[in-house]
Amino acid sequence: MERIKELTQLLQKACHAYYVLDQPIMEDEVYDRLYRELQTLEAQYPHLIQPDSPTRRIGAKPASQFTAVQHHVPLFSLENAFTPEDMQAWQERWLKLVDSPITEYVTELKMDGVALALTYEHGYLTRGATRGDGVWGEDITGNVRTIRTIPLRLMIDPCPRHVEVRGEALMPWHIFHQINSDRQSSDEPLFANPRNATAGTLRQLDPRIVADRHLQFFAYTLHILDENFAHLSQTQAQDLQILQQMGFKVEPHWQLCTSLQAVQAVYEHWQKMRHTLPYATDGLVVKINHKSIQQQAGFTQKFPRWAIAWKYPALEVPTRLVQVTFQVGRTGAITPVAELEAVELAGTTVTRASLHNSDRLQELDLHLGDTVVVRKAGEIIPEIVRVLPELRPSTAVPVAMPAHCPECHHPLVKEEAITRCVNPQCPAIVCGSILHWASRPAMDIQGLGEKLVRQLVGQGLVTNVADLYALTAEQLQSLERMGAKSAQKLVQAIAKSRTKPYSKVLYGLGIRHVGATIAQLLAEHFPSIDQLAQATPEAITAIHGIGTEIAQSVVQWFADPHHQQLVQALARQGLPLKATTSSSPVGKLAGKTFVITGTLPNLTREAVKALIEAAGGKVSESVSSKTNYLVVGKDAGSKLAKAEKLGIALLNENDLMQLLQG
Repeated sequence: MERIKELTQLLQKACHAYYVLDQPIMEDEVYDRLYRELQTLEAQYPHLIQPDSPTRRIGAKPASQFTAVQHHVPLFSLENAFTPEDMQAWQERWLKLVDSPITEYVTELKMDGVALALTYEHGYLTRGATRGDGVWGEDITGNVRTIRTIPLRLMIDPCPRHVEVRGEALMPWHIFHQINSDRQSSDEPLFANPRNATAGTLRQLDPRIVADRHLQFFAYTLHILDENFAHLSQTQAQDLQILQQMGFKVEPHWQLCTSLQAVQAVYEHWQKMRHTLPYATDGLVVKINHKSIQQQAGFTQKFPRWAIAWKYPALEVPTRLVQVTFQVGRTGAITPVAELEAVELAGTTVTRASLHNSDRLQELDLHLGDTVVVRKAGEIIPEIVRVLPELRPSTAVPVAMPAHCPECHHPLVKEEAITRCVNPQCPAIVCGSILHWASRPAMDIQGLGEKLVRQLVGQGLVTNVADLYALTAEQLQSLERMGAKSAQKLVQAIAKSRTKPYSKVLYGLGIRHVGATIAQLLAEHFPSIDQLAQATPEAITAIHGIGTEIAQSVVQWFADPHHQQLVQALARQGLPLKATTSSSPVGKLAGKTFVITGTLPNLTREAVKALIEAAGGKVSESVSSKTNYLVVGKDAGSKLAKAEKLGIALLNENDLMQLLQG
């Protein structure tokens, strides 16, 4: 036993020195010899295998699928900035929300990889998951274990009980080029970039393939969910230092800056030098350093207000503005859209670009026929950067926002930067709300597309989402291009949506600022729509990740009599308006309850608890009729006698290890 412990610790130390510190402490031949010795001992004494043994990194059986898991702490995306003015505006926004004038930032290079969420219980890695939608991800623990820059056991003592680490998995350039070279030789399709290669690698069902691709991991966020250790994590700079002490790589070029001017100097340096790095980066992440200020700044529905991604400039091309159309969204917001002469940009053909709002329209001073410069914001969404007035035709007509809704002709209202139609019966608003309700992230009603929705609303068959559930196949058959079979399928799809969970209903209602992630959080903390409808803004903002703006929007939505009637109509139609009990976790020990008593020969009680929970089991402190197993060690007490009286199965350490490995 002592030799197995000694070898495990020695090899873990060697791995950390080689892969994280780039400072080898032993020759490869020595490492291989010690590794083989450990393998031999573990084969002879499998019940003595340590949870953090380096042999657990590679060799697991291929997975048949990935299981969806809920993150303990939601993963929010970052707002993007592209100019110094964007950064200045961001700083002004968060300063208005806090009572401290300190502008101290931590800057980290924004690595272009795949975000991962790691869970450590009592120091041991128990779960690795993809970001997913920020609330739910996929459990890829087997693949995560193969990444050698991710410690299987945290290298600090004592360890917090529960630690959540966030970071970026990525593929270095030289590995990416080698893999594409190999794929080309084998007539396989090439990966477009290192990020795609990383994402494809992490979804491999065989961890051995993942291990062969030598991914790296850089940690950037630390959540210590243990009050006894909370004092260690007061700033982002402290977190990066603690993460290093725990055994992680962190972005080596991070800096502490006391002003936006200093941040800009860092940004400009790496904008020029990013091509010298061994991995892909696409900007600079800027975070408020002090967590007390982060907490005051809070969150929007999608982003933390205390962090932002300052992206590198995108490719820009000129084209001609043909016309501007005005779209009415489901909340009544009027969005001007530029119709452009087709132009190639970053590999796609661009013919349209959002102009966002009336302020942006006025700022650009657009005229029909203008030559404009277009780029892709975040390398995804086309936007107009500027106008070239020197090329403007003499007869060009200026573009202005309309005074009336282009759909219902109701007078428009200006709310700060947003021009809005406030007519709840506006066909565009009704159509938009129904399409949102039927969308995949909401109720996922297949077959309910835009053309069909416009017909339903235009003919008065549907005035709100609750009306969908009263539609008959006969009514649908009267619509254009809707046969008997299609009508019946749509009725069935609408009926099937009644089985969607309460959180999907909340998202489908289209409450302003409530995205899928926020809807999930609201459903967890207010398990019925009646409770949510009666919640105060203070109760809602008490939820981690929800700020004042979102809370006010929720309260205002439920205060509207029109919306109260809609909720009542949905209740009459049998829609789920309260949460159901969540399903049991998936794993070898899912649904099983364990109690631990006495001193085990090799493993600590904390290590055993972590292993059981990682396999989906539950560990309780007391024996009852609901207990499935009692794990028994030396000097077991009254729990053993009670378990024997109740006929509960008894396990020693060896039995438990066999159960875990079986």
